[in-house]
Amino acid sequence: MKPRRILIIRPDRIGDVILTTPLIRAVKQSFPNSFVGVMVNSVSGVLLQNNPNIDVLITDDPTGKDSGKTGFWNQIKNIRKLNFDTGLMPLPRERHAWMMFLAGIKRRIGVGGKLYQIITGTRTVSRNKYIPLRHEADYVMDLGRKIGVMNDDITPELFVSSKEQEQAKQILLSAGFDLSRPIIGVNPSSNRSVPNWTPERYVELINTLPNDYQLFINIGIHNEEMEKHFIHLKSKHLVYAGNDLRELIALCSYCSVLISSSTGTQHIAAALKVPTVTMFCPLTACSPKLWGSLGNTSEAILPPEGYCQNRCPGDPKLCTLNEIRIETVAVQIKNVIKK
Repeated sequence: MKPRRILIIRPDRIGDVILTTPLIRAVKQSFPNSFVGVMVNSVSGVLLQNNPNIDVLITDDPTGKDSGKTGFWNQIKNIRKLNFDTGLMPLPRERHAWMMFLAGIKRRIGVGGKLYQIITGTRTVSRNKYIPLRHEADYVMDLGRKIGVMNDDITPELFVSSKEQEQAKQILLSAGFDLSRPIIGVNPSSNRSVPNWTPERYVELINTLPNDYQLFINIGIHNEEMEKHFIHLKSKHLVYAGNDLRELIALCSYCSVLISSSTGTQHIAAALKVPTVTMFCPLTACSPKLWGSLGNTSEAILPPEGYCQNRCPGDPKLCTLNEIRIETVAVQIKNVIKK
């Protein structure tokens, strides 16, 4: 039988790409001799470095190197050369539906039923309006099931090289960390993509933690406003604003626990088997049932009953989860450290 050649396209955010790694692994395991390609955007592509289940990693940058008609057709030529027979698109995008069609990929499957999918002859899987609600990684796996994937393991994974681990180790040692003691990761930034505490609340949390805790605080790239709130902690803790995603992954691998809202960094930690304490909104689009940590020790913290219905502003960009008590999060951190 001729080996399968399968392209998986997931050109969006960090967490979404990480939650596609179970599908990538399942495809490779179900079709051991297959050639697996993955297309991602230029930022999240580094997440998949060192992944043994990927034969070719393609980046698509429609606002940069692959912009305009020239960039679009160059991508089609590159895909056509790789002779894929199957294309899977967990995130519906018209650009990529046409790309697969024009590249001559015979079997194309996406999510939903957009008009462009009908025009391009893309087969679809439905999320059935999220009833019953399942995890995002399980919804992604539906595309694999459509082509005969039998593996239902939805545990995400990332791969850190020994060189990356050593470089991260040196950063922590230079910051005065004792690697024989627990390191607490704190990720206050979410770029307003999900409900999240204000920076002030995270500072309050840090002030309630025992003085001997070592904190790795990831404030995000080019976030001057966030830095103002945490700069006074630089003398005691590592306040990190690096722009190297691979370096961030390696640093997270040394954490004993990560505290955050539902962000990409949460999924980085989970994929590295680092325990997580995560604050969630219970509404469907933000629910831990959809976006919870997988494959690690995890605690999901929700606001008290009635908050979302009666007191929340109703906009994830404005919601501060201010009724999640600092003491509740601090207790969960201590419980994870004890374990």
